[in-house]
Amino acid sequence: MPLKQNFLLLCLCASALAESGPLDVQLMPHDRMMQGSAMNMATMHMDGMNTADRFLMNLITGSAVNPSAFAMPMVMKNLGSWQTMFMGQAFLVDTQQSGPRGGDKLFAPNWFMGMAEHSVGERSAFQFQLMMSLDPATVTGRRYPLLFQTGETAFGKPLVDAQHPHDLFMGIAVQYARTLTDTAVLQLSYSPVGDPALGPIAFPHRASAIEIPQATLGHHWQDSTHIANNVVTAGIAYQKIKLEASGFYGREPNENRWNIDFGPMNSWSARLWYFPTANWATQASVGRLANPEASHTGDVVRSTASVHYSHPLHNNFWSSSLIWGRNHSTSSGRNTNSYALESVLPLTRHNLITGRAELVDKDELFAADHALEDRIAARYGSTFRIGEYTIGYTHEIPFFRYLGTAIGANVEFYSLPPAIKPYYGNHPIGGNVYVRVRLKSPE
Repeated sequence: MPLKQNFLLLCLCASALAESGPLDVQLMPHDRMMQGSAMNMATMHMDGMNTADRFLMNLITGSAVNPSAFAMPMVMKNLGSWQTMFMGQAFLVDTQQSGPRGGDKLFAPNWFMGMAEHSVGERSAFQFQLMMSLDPATVTGRRYPLLFQTGETAFGKPLVDAQHPHDLFMGIAVQYARTLTDTAVLQLSYSPVGDPALGPIAFPHRASAIEIPQATLGHHWQDSTHIANNVVTAGIAYQKIKLEASGFYGREPNENRWNIDFGPMNSWSARLWYFPTANWATQASVGRLANPEASHTGDVVRSTASVHYSHPLHNNFWSSSLIWGRNHSTSSGRNTNSYALESVLPLTRHNLITGRAELVDKDELFAADHALEDRIAARYGSTFRIGEYTIGYTHEIPFFRYLGTAIGANVEFYSLPPAIKPYYGNHPIGGNVYVRVRLKSPE
């Protein structure tokens, strides 16, 4: 579908939903459906907050959200008239990836986020966000092994069968919200580094992926813009819908993961959210990214849609996501698609089953060797549909008051076309064993 028609469709959907009649929106999710001490702690820290404050508390990265029934693990504290929230997570992972293009590595993906909010009168609020990661130090060699993963570069060559680390600065933002009516809120934000209105909430912060340390194979079709630069976003939430638009610098982060890759605001996006109930969050979005990849030129038109579900279960949360993402290359005219279904299911409070299934059209699997790429393309084409199927288990072991600790493991199985089996093996698999720590409210 042409780009202008995509954007028109989003606007028409927003108009139709707005005319569908009165709806009961809940602008602040964390004051309900939380259990035990988490509920008491949230209630204690919400005293004196206005509606705009509560709206901002629901935002995780930029303006992206999980279903409001999901209580993001965090530590909350009052500092005078400021409300502060701290979130963070780290894994220590040993990965083994099989076959001629596999590898093994010990690495530690991680992130930490701090937010501070302040009311302005009875109708407005400001929020400051800082999100950081030590991935540049704890994911050595600018990568970790992940079969069939593509996107970005390392040491001047396209990354293939490997995932890049995140930048030191994952997000720096100032957000403003103003209550317009009882059911409408205006949101404005600026981020030197941040998340524009494009795609689902990124996998490191997504409720359904919270116990899976490795990236999705569809990352660069769905949520890779969660670390963008020079981002301006404006949005309005009305009852059960929210419509947003962003301008930002469209190039992916470069190989220097310690700096901020500031650039001109040459890309745009728009996103429509619909929240049927507290358990559900759905979004559709479209954007044009100017020259996102350093390894090849051309703009990308990205379209995404996703459905997210969370429900309290066993003093934890059952969370699932269904995600679609498409990249249209303006230089080649080619469309590639990605599909993902993932879930985390608590069997008991401390025992969780994780799962993820993906289908992704990969067109850069041989990009690091141009001669081989040309030979394969001449005979089989350049795009191959890869299936990835992950099943895992996490066991939480409470040790500390403010840290959630756990051990876990998962196994990745893959399906691939016969044409590329000589390069990957007939039945490639991957495995990950990990320790996880996470900031949380005290029991």
